Amino acid sequence: MSLFVLRRLGLMLLMALVLTFAVFCLTNLQPNLEKLARSEGSVRMTDESIANWIVQNGHGGSMVTRYGQWLGVVPGWTYTDDKGVTRGRCISAEVPAEAAPRYCGILQGNWGFSTFAKSPVTTVLARSLGHTGWLMLAVMLVMVPTSLLLGVLSGMREGSRTDRVLSAFAIATTATPEYVSGVIFVALFGSATAGLSPLLNQWGWIEGKTLFLGTATSAMDDITFWNFSLPVMTIALYGIGYIARMTRASMTEVMTQQYIRTARLKGVSFRNVVMKHALRNALIAPFTVIMLQFPWLLNGVVIVETLFNYKGFGWTLVQAAGNNDINMLLACSVVAVFVVLVTQLISDIGYVFLNPRIRLS
Repeated sequence: MSLFVLRRLGLMLLMALVLTFAVFCLTNLQPNLEKLARSEGSVRMTDESIANWIVQNGHGGSMVTRYGQWLGVVPGWTYTDDKGVTRGRCISAEVPAEAAPRYCGILQGNWGFSTFAKSPVTTVLARSLGHTGWLMLAVMLVMVPTSLLLGVLSGMREGSRTDRVLSAFAIATTATPEYVSGVIFVALFGSATAGLSPLLNQWGWIEGKTLFLGTATSAMDDITFWNFSLPVMTIALYGIGYIARMTRASMTEVMTQQYIRTARLKGVSFRNVVMKHALRNALIAPFTVIMLQFPWLLNGVVIVETLFNYKGFGWTLVQAAGNNDINMLLACSVVAVFVVLVTQLISDIGYVFLNPRIRLS
């Protein structure tokens, strides 16, 4: 087991280097650097001025060298102008050139400065990841138990009316993307002039104008059921159908196994057969799908957070891409790669606990 984990960690490190280098190359293409120079300098800069700005701000040289500086395995860049003033990656107002360290990349905790937020990348990223963390926690608490319950109920009675109804619901939710379900939810529950809210207000069932708030901006300061329900339901709805379908397929296959029939013939109650014999084996495939939801949630929040104006990781990524914030884009890519690789490692290790017969080769 330890050897397997060590091999996977080595492979994860290699994949992280390859993926982050690919993102680094894409974000540091010459057109992006020229656009950054014009936004930070002046839109009327000449080509020569742009070339000088790129060199003076550490974007010159080979791509591999700049990647090493950003990573922190190559000494940070420095530039001394005609007046003798030295600037560099490791130099700041708090750290003068004389006391600046040689290495100051992300491995040393220096993630750079956000040109859009005008703040250190770590400050902006920590705040946005905190907001998204609460959103993802709420989504998982709603999505996982609901989808497993629907999948188990559907798989227990294959072909029954319950199975057909739940399967139709799962297919419908899976076929509805977040940007569609989010708009529908806002129109139904978050509009004061359309949907159910005007009727509920007229009947006296709700005191406010809307059942739920159509924006989640206030949830960044104080999370309530009123301002957090719509974004949570929007993200969870798609995942519920997908996990429920996988759980149903796995449960249906397990219920046809010989040991299930033997248990039934011995007089074991149907409830005990499901809970003690079938459910654990049926959870192997859904467990993989559940772990895959974490990387998917990072993609899902990009749409939902923008739709509901919730300034989390997805909103930050959209703003960084729209404003050519290279350091923030690189930081977001590191977070995304880390989440994908770690969740895959956890899912592989979880196989052993769900089914010890699986051999790690």
